[in-house]
Amino acid sequence: MQFPSIDKDQRRILQRLRKSGPLSRSALSAALEISGTALTRLSRDLLALGLVEEVPDIDVQRRGRPAIPLRLAPRGGYAVGATAHKGLIEIALVDFTGSTIAIHHEATEPIDPKAFAKKVRRITHMLVDQHGLLGQRMLGIGIAVPGPALSLAGDRWAVVDVLPDWRDVPLHDIFAAELAWPLWIENDANAAAIAEYYLGGLIRDFSSMVILLLGFGIGAGVIVDGRLVRGQFGAAGEIGALFPGDRPRPSPLDLLAVLRTSGCDISSVTEIDFDAADQAPMIEIWLDRAAQQLEIVCNSAFAWFDPGAIMLAGTLPRPILEGLADRLHHADLVTMFGHRRPPVQVSTLGSSPITLGAALLPIHALSAEI
Repeated sequence: MQFPSIDKDQRRILQRLRKSGPLSRSALSAALEISGTALTRLSRDLLALGLVEEVPDIDVQRRGRPAIPLRLAPRGGYAVGATAHKGLIEIALVDFTGSTIAIHHEATEPIDPKAFAKKVRRITHMLVDQHGLLGQRMLGIGIAVPGPALSLAGDRWAVVDVLPDWRDVPLHDIFAAELAWPLWIENDANAAAIAEYYLGGLIRDFSSMVILLLGFGIGAGVIVDGRLVRGQFGAAGEIGALFPGDRPRPSPLDLLAVLRTSGCDISSVTEIDFDAADQAPMIEIWLDRAAQQLEIVCNSAFAWFDPGAIMLAGTLPRPILEGLADRLHHADLVTMFGHRRPPVQVSTLGSSPITLGAALLPIHALSAEI
């Protein structure tokens, strides 16, 4: 089934249902300031496309003959997200509501883009078959890459060195040659921001947010008025430029280097452990310094974008992210009217926000307002 074509008002309906949950036609009409007649026509078309559905009677709690609410249809379409880390490929399959159907992790040797695309195609076909989705509408596949775009078209990327042969090659052409679905490629921090916005529930309360992703390095994803901010040349959020790699910086790899220099026998970020007696003192010292470095980032994000939330996420263990957040809460950050301060929080999405965000890229493209 092909990627459905819908107009601006239909997108607005989908996004409202994504924000609010089930709503009656009259509530949708009032919220979107669309006439009842037009709303009825638009919703009828969305029902025919299978993108929305009526809430079954058993879910309706009112007496008499209440208006039957509409909601997003989980079977309205399916999407896949994929990303490569050092030694690992991760793939997620989601339905149209964004609910996770499956997440697949597979250890691998360093892999080039073509081999990655072939592996993604094989695993995707396996997941589709396992979950009985053959013949269903597949909205597309999103791929998250660690690094900024090198071209306005987003076909070449400055991918980190741990992924061999990915930097400054035509990734879109390479992936499209292997993957038959509509394709999106996005920076990993932007993908994580999409996941946080939709799956973290921020869409219900905020129109704007910033995510600070401590991954291979440090980057940011920015959403303003429900749209990803990419900038003139696609490099919005590349806050790593504020912290050159040859100097101390608030990144997981920097913490790993600090711990190893202090004599801790670890070789991977996954081995960082706040509870380890030999690591804890150096982690505390690093947290003090990293939090000071992040103060200017949080203050700047708050002053420029006035986000409803500034989320900390990444590969560091949650106690370390919470340590950063606690220090930032106690820091002398800027304030605005009403004594508001940068609203720093720690992500609750767990270990796969980048991959889940990649899977949501086709869904975001279909339902976000343009």
